[in-house]
Amino acid sequence: MKDITENEMTLEFLSKSNNEAFARVTVAAFVSQLDPTIEELSDIKTAVSEAVTNCIIHGYEDKQGIIKIKCKIFAGSIHIEISDNGKGIKDIEAAKTPLFTTKPNLERSGMGFTIMESFMDEMKVESIVGLGTKVTMRKLIKTKDELCSNTAE
Repeated sequence: MKDITENEMTLEFLSKSNNEAFARVTVAAFVSQLDPTIEELSDIKTAVSEAVTNCIIHGYEDKQGIIKIKCKIFAGSIHIEISDNGKGIKDIEAAKTPLFTTKPNLERSGMGFTIMESFMDEMKVESIVGLGTKVTMRKLIKTKDELCSNTAE
């Protein structure tokens, strides 16, 4: 069965660290039409921040490039794709290991992918060395009826 997109948006911006907040707020504004809880919104904003920061710090390193965000809403969920055309990841499984970092001198914790996975319902990383990386995340937003039934139990 094919998913029917209810709404979508695309955003492109330079890989500058001050654009990370812009990306986080823009995605939050877009997903707000699903009426998420504060916790759901916070989870999404944190995951977007981590993915965008990875593009800036690791994907492009000391160069500037374009970061793309595509968001789609359907079936009560938000699907977020964040991609760069940076250097790519040699070993995705190693990069997803908690505390793994290629930038220990920057006092990075190496928890970016772990945080994204824990705050979103699904997360997938695709990367080709020399061509870039794409992180795809999905989060189901609970309806008010689902929230009420959970609190009644």
